[in-house]
Amino acid sequence: MKIKLDISSERYDEIKSLLEERGIEIDDSADLVLSTSTPFIQHLTVREKDTNARAVLPVTDIICIESFGHTVEIQTQESIYLATDRLYRLVGSLDPTSFLRISNSVVIATNQIKQIKPTLSSKFILTLTNGKRVDVTRSYYHIFKDHFHI
Repeated sequence: MKIKLDISSERYDEIKSLLEERGIEIDDSADLVLSTSTPFIQHLTVREKDTNARAVLPVTDIICIESFGHTVEIQTQESIYLATDRLYRLVGSLDPTSFLRISNSVVIATNQIKQIKPTLSSKFILTLTNGKRVDVTRSYYHIFKDHFHI
């Protein structure tokens, strides 16, 4: 049996050797393809806030997602976009190791935190890399602490 591997370079050698031990030949011209995929989205279709033009936004560019009623804003270093989906649906499609909900209306990219400032009332005030300040509310205080092992 011949299989073509369509997987990340980090795991290619490991998976190739496991398959070859079981008698499966790796061939780039094979009809069968073994591929890896992530259940989380890599891009969002959004609208630019100022021009209302559609754009495809890589999730790695996202700093913060904030909901204002039925309007969901996605902030990057360069711009603000409007999402076409509800906040809870966006949160469910994003990688939970990279994005964290910190209140009922705010989700942040965990690698975009510049400063964490504790308050006396069991809250945190975060400064993000684009200068925006957001609060970790009391409801999400322990989730935030557990995520960052604080």
